[in-house]
Amino acid sequence: MPREIILSPHAGFCFGVKRSVEMAYAAVSENADNLYMLGEIIHNDLVVNELINKGVKLIHSPGEIEGENARVIIRAHGEAKKVYDELSRLGVECIDTTCPFVKKIHKIVEKHKEAGDEVIIIGDRAHPEVIGINGWCEDGAIIYKTLNELQTGLENSVAFDIMNTNVCLVAQTTINKANWQRCLSYVKENIPNARTYDTICLATEERQNDAAEISKVSDTVIVIGGRKSSNTLKLVEVCREHCGKVYHIETPEELSGITFGIDDKVGITAGASTPAYIIREVIERMEDEKIIMDNNEELSFAEAVEQSIKSLHTGDVVTGIVSKILPGEIRLDLGTKQDGYIPVDEFTSDPNANLDDLVKVGDEVEAFVVRVSDVEGVIMLSKKKIDSMKMWKEIEAAVDDQRILSGVVTEAVRGGVVVMVNGVRVFVPASLAAERYTEDLSGLVGNTVDLRILEINRQRKRVIGSIKSVLVERKAEAAKKIWEEIEVGKAYKGVVKSIMPYGAFVDIGGVDGMLHISEMSWQRIKNPSEIMSVGDEIDVFILKLDTEGEKKKISLGHKKPEDNPWEIFKSKYNVGDVVSCRIIKLMPFGAFAQIIPGVDGLIHVSQIAQKHIPSPESELSIDQVVDAKITAIDFEKKKVNLSIRALLDAASKEEADAAESEDAPADAE
Repeated sequence: MPREIILSPHAGFCFGVKRSVEMAYAAVSENADNLYMLGEIIHNDLVVNELINKGVKLIHSPGEIEGENARVIIRAHGEAKKVYDELSRLGVECIDTTCPFVKKIHKIVEKHKEAGDEVIIIGDRAHPEVIGINGWCEDGAIIYKTLNELQTGLENSVAFDIMNTNVCLVAQTTINKANWQRCLSYVKENIPNARTYDTICLATEERQNDAAEISKVSDTVIVIGGRKSSNTLKLVEVCREHCGKVYHIETPEELSGITFGIDDKVGITAGASTPAYIIREVIERMEDEKIIMDNNEELSFAEAVEQSIKSLHTGDVVTGIVSKILPGEIRLDLGTKQDGYIPVDEFTSDPNANLDDLVKVGDEVEAFVVRVSDVEGVIMLSKKKIDSMKMWKEIEAAVDDQRILSGVVTEAVRGGVVVMVNGVRVFVPASLAAERYTEDLSGLVGNTVDLRILEINRQRKRVIGSIKSVLVERKAEAAKKIWEEIEVGKAYKGVVKSIMPYGAFVDIGGVDGMLHISEMSWQRIKNPSEIMSVGDEIDVFILKLDTEGEKKKISLGHKKPEDNPWEIFKSKYNVGDVVSCRIIKLMPFGAFAQIIPGVDGLIHVSQIAQKHIPSPESELSIDQVVDAKITAIDFEKKKVNLSIRALLDAASKEEADAAESEDAPADAE
């Protein structure tokens, strides 16, 4: 039996599936006679077979309907418009259980198709949901499953002009969120007239996020759901990114083939089409639900809850020992019969925090009692409230001594950002949120920042801080240190701060230096953005210093002498050598060929062939690889002359010598 089982909070039926199944069972209860199910109502064989056993007939097209007064259940994935039209023509009553989120996509693509727009669907073209969506835009949608398919399809597209056509982009509700974001970014960058709709179901996103978190902390993960279920297969894919032992099962019986270690943490999640009773059966097979006392006397669950209740009240402060760490909460042993738990958002203000990095089993934690539940036998606690109470005292002191505090930027608001400093909300005006003023501060959200407290009003619970003062001070300190140690030739790790047509400004640790385009690469480049971007970390060295005047200047170098292609060429090649080279440019007077990257040679038009040719294009083409002989090298002017004709002449001479030898009379004996 595993040591611990972690169940995803979003396992099992989503809203759409639950609604669909409930509508189907209601229809069966009303009258199962001549009741049809057009396609599997959800991707779960257990549910489908149970409906069939109750008398529902499974069909795959309206043409299979027989008899009068027939009723048809439309599956949760939805159907194409032409299917509804056919059912209407046949006079069949529809029980439409299509998920409302899918219905919304139908309306979106129908509206855009009527407007003459192109529709692109990111999803699995064989999935019934995608087939149905396509059916609401006259089966004229272009469907791509991955970013690679999308890029290839649009780059080679002859179906429409991507620069001038209005495009509607939607997603299959169960598609992988990361895949959708990549496709969304590509479309926004490359199709000017694209209207995009994020139609991934929120439940799908939550389920995938939970699966990722659970799989990170589990030794084994069990994913429960139909083998044809798209959202279940996505959960398997997400879990395998973080855990090496992931099993996809449909029924509890399949657990018999899986071995768990006695100390294993086992995570359990389930697809949106998995009934709750299946999840319960899986868990019941994996753990003993009885609570065993130290004296081996068995206690019922109800008795255990009864004994666990203690008279604690909201507002009490307690100290407990961490007994268990779950993806969404921390369990505390309070030294009593009653359990305490701290939800993750009451433990830390960082939405991306990993609890395992913040606390360990056995740690002592002081917490504030938020709520006591006699029904559940647990106490909801908050560490943030205790931290906040302590932090107010620290913040009041920080105003006087101007100490530096740390916090997490939780949101960008009008006029600035909000930083949570151990539970205390600190407002930082936009003018004080960065070293240089910027209107868009959304990039700071989620970052941990250092700041100083400028003002505090405890009655109004208003605190104002400055991130800028810390940044400016630290930059000045770093700059001072740089200028004390700087010298020509010294190497630094730099960060590209801005790019100009003539070069880039690089921060080498508090001081910016200028890296001219000519010092970036031994290759010819037209613009620095060809080889670097803002934010790139690059190796640079001090090329030249100008310390006179108020504005000190630093010239930087990036290309290394040992990488000089002419030095490499000089060490490997000589006049008379034969080289394999690639034609890179054709001119009226000849062709330029690359010998090695950074070193080109000229093949004069007279040296291309043994006969007179009107132009180089008549014999050569760009990217053609040819053999040529080095006939001259001028290292000072960096020029190399090449000749194809020299090789052809030599070959012709050899042939002539061989022929003459064959024609010569043999010596008499």
